[in-house]
Amino acid sequence: MPTETAPPAIELRQVNKHFDALKAVDDLSLRVEAGEFFGLLGPNGSGKTTTVHLCTTLLQPTSGDIRVVGHDALRAPVAVRRELGLVFQESSLDRTLSVWENLRFAAALYDIPGPLARRRCRELLALFRLEDKASTQVLKLSGGMRRAVDIARGVLHHPRVLFLDEPTVGLDVVNRDLIWQFLETLRREQGMTVIASTHYLEEALPCDRIAFMRQGRLTALGSPDEMLRGIGNYVLEIHTENDAAPGLPDALLGAPLRLGDRLLYRVAAHDPPMDELRRRLGDRVRSLQLRRPSLNDVYLWQTHGTS
Repeated sequence: MPTETAPPAIELRQVNKHFDALKAVDDLSLRVEAGEFFGLLGPNGSGKTTTVHLCTTLLQPTSGDIRVVGHDALRAPVAVRRELGLVFQESSLDRTLSVWENLRFAAALYDIPGPLARRRCRELLALFRLEDKASTQVLKLSGGMRRAVDIARGVLHHPRVLFLDEPTVGLDVVNRDLIWQFLETLRREQGMTVIASTHYLEEALPCDRIAFMRQGRLTALGSPDEMLRGIGNYVLEIHTENDAAPGLPDALLGAPLRLGDRLLYRVAAHDPPMDELRRRLGDRVRSLQLRRPSLNDVYLWQTHGTS
């Protein structure tokens, strides 16, 4: 959980990043507290990766102020990098080296003394259940194991802030769950701030807070529970026979979100008038479903809504 006395892990104030006419990040202000598990969500092109690159000094902002654990990212990039771990979507491991060699090479880059480096490597191999793979070439590992080594490499130097860009992309459900279990253990044992961008919306449920981005701007910020409450008590999903509206007046439920032959309605009522809805719709729809909202619904309204 966030601590009260530590400086913010990340603080952005009116940050802009322009690539010629493209505003990749547009007047972004954001604060991530120390120890938070923070999710950064949005479609491709929303500015998530650019934001991560700005925070990790891989890019410089066009304007604005960025601080990482109190350090100015523009004036003190080396100090910032010492505080960070970064796990890219694409693996940065040397596939021809063994797991142990990759970890020891990373330890050398961070100038970790030999005995301490060996101890940390052994601890991480144990945490990620890779002890019997230490001498195995990375190219011979499964996708889940390679991802585990990527993360182990990223936290070997005990960073205060860990950035994860799509950490479980391409993994099956079992390996995705294992990766998040490992990360939760790291957070609990080291008090690390974790900032993750992901397309798997269910993975954001354990986050302390999540932020949605769209066209370089922050469109929503809060806890997953707050986001879900903002949708309503239910979502009514109607599949129409064609692209025409089914004749349901907006006054009954409000304006829908249209996605092809689907109409999604936010329902605030605790006891929606389903009998009346069925009577009004008759046989003009293929199906009608009332369900609890999910983060996927939040995502759909953030990315396809009129905001």
